[in-house]
Amino acid sequence: MRFRQLTISMLFGALSAGVAADEGGHPLSLWQVDGLQNRVYLLGSIHMLRAQDHPLPAAIYDAYDDAEKLIMELDMDDMNPVESQALSNELGLIQDGRSLSDLMGDELYAEAEQLAVAAQIPLALLANAEPWFAAMNVEIMLLMRMGFNPSLGVESTLLERAQPDRKEILGFETIRQQLEFLDGLSAEAQQEMLIQALADGAEMRETMDGMIDAWRKGDVGYLERNLLADMQDFPELNQTIVVDRNVSWTDAIEDLLDDEIDYLIVVGTLHLVGEDGVPNLLTRRGHDVIQLRQAN
Repeated sequence: MRFRQLTISMLFGALSAGVAADEGGHPLSLWQVDGLQNRVYLLGSIHMLRAQDHPLPAAIYDAYDDAEKLIMELDMDDMNPVESQALSNELGLIQDGRSLSDLMGDELYAEAEQLAVAAQIPLALLANAEPWFAAMNVEIMLLMRMGFNPSLGVESTLLERAQPDRKEILGFETIRQQLEFLDGLSAEAQQEMLIQALADGAEMRETMDGMIDAWRKGDVGYLERNLLADMQDFPELNQTIVVDRNVSWTDAIEDLLDDEIDYLIVVGTLHLVGEDGVPNLLTRRGHDVIQLRQAN
């Protein structure tokens, strides 16, 4: 997914005093839905963070403590870096001898080159990349230049706790599925991704600062206006990467609500806001979904 989109939206009862469902404190990008015998937490993730963005809100750790199992977009503790790189090469690199410029066409590639110069991105290094894969690499370059690192993201932070705690981590999807979502996009959608990724470069720092602040405060309105609305400008990408997956995950979560153990589900914040966000889909299916608050 586009990292600018992905990296940013998302009690009482058994939680500690760090969590409240009253009017005190401030909301979080964290929701709770109760089954007959269990509880499921929905945490909006930012996949890459900076050292200055830590520690995470205390209520996140309370939800982690309460949950017996974690479910993320990917099964993070069983990922094989060698296999992941091989899949990236298989699906993300052009296999038929053409180049990125061939796939983009002269006019669009000239625009991409101009934007890359302004963003100080060495586009020539991505000459063998599919447009979607080039877009992902551009955004990673931009974010890491600003100090963002996946090892500091929400998933990696929780993974560091889960491994010594021997908490099981499951995944909704495989890395192949995620890459195939992007590789299966139309040529036009992939080209749009790359152009937008390069165009975002100049405003990336201010954008990310605003998104992280909104994420910490659980400001759903801000996230919908500034995160979800951006994605909805790209209908094919939004349907494939957001809406369809939200529906699939909601089906899986409903099954979890028949279980007897508590779960913490961690997915990109984009999936938890808006009319087609997972909390709203669950609400429409008759479940009582509560946005949690961090006590002062």
